[in-house]
Amino acid sequence: MSIQVGIIVGSQSDWEIMTHATDTLKKLGIEHEAHVISAHRAPHRLVEYCNSAKDRGLKVLITAAGLAAALPGAAAAITPLPVLGVPMYSKYFGGMDALVSMVQMPAGIPVGTLAIGRAGAINAALLAAAIIALFDKDVEIALDKFRADQTQAVLDTPPLV
Repeated sequence: MSIQVGIIVGSQSDWEIMTHATDTLKKLGIEHEAHVISAHRAPHRLVEYCNSAKDRGLKVLITAAGLAAALPGAAAAITPLPVLGVPMYSKYFGGMDALVSMVQMPAGIPVGTLAIGRAGAINAALLAAAIIALFDKDVEIALDKFRADQTQAVLDTPPLV
């Protein structure tokens, strides 16, 4: 199976949260790659990565960034692939600065923005899987099983006393 999802984070400090995305993709059997690429400190690397992503077989990019959160928007401006953004928590505004930066992209440069932090990382992986499942039967089956297992876990929870 080829790599279908690219994960790019703005800094190494984002990786602790984004491991939740990679763990979810692994559970679903989706091949992925992950790189640290700063939109501010290595813009040339971001351009190279995004320009080659589709030709390398990637179907979706998951991006994570905090503060000004330039990475998701810059990636979306470069690649025609769907770009999902995960805002990172910050001590200054709790991640709201990154969230607002991602959701306020100008018309024509969409970033599918998820929740701040862990929930966003997991949901970005699930949304990437849902996109891929549209044309990959194995991913569709894995995603259906994941959702059924998630539902069953709730149904199996003992009653509260």
